[in-house]
Amino acid sequence: MAKKVTKVLKLLIPAGAATPAPPIGPTLAPYGISTQQFCQEFNEKTRENNGVLTPVVLTIYEDRTFTFITKTPPTSELIRREIKIPKGSASPNLQKVGKITKDQVKKIAEAKMIDLNTTNLDQAVKIIEGTARQMGVEVI
Repeated sequence: MAKKVTKVLKLLIPAGAATPAPPIGPTLAPYGISTQQFCQEFNEKTRENNGVLTPVVLTIYEDRTFTFITKTPPTSELIRREIKIPKGSASPNLQKVGKITKDQVKKIAEAKMIDLNTTNLDQAVKIIEGTARQMGVEVI
């Protein structure tokens, strides 16, 4: 018989850097799961991407066990790291913060393909370009 799901949480945690301290500990404490065990498993699974923000879908069961799935980092995070900028523009239509090439966009689209709602690479590239424009990054 399948376990009964108590809660599904979506968290955004730096890869390889999860600790039971806030914000993770207080978020998981009300559900009675071992934050230390979660942090240890998460850090082990994401060790190679150290420091990259990673979305996690954490499923907590009635018997206080859990499973989690890691997703690909947010598109804005990948763009930011690719062109080495600290953050996007506060007013993207007026102030540009960087430039990204079509090849870099294609590389990001290939990495994000499993989490996008398309299977066509050209459409995925358009999605990534749209995110870049919203961040104030020129696509060249």
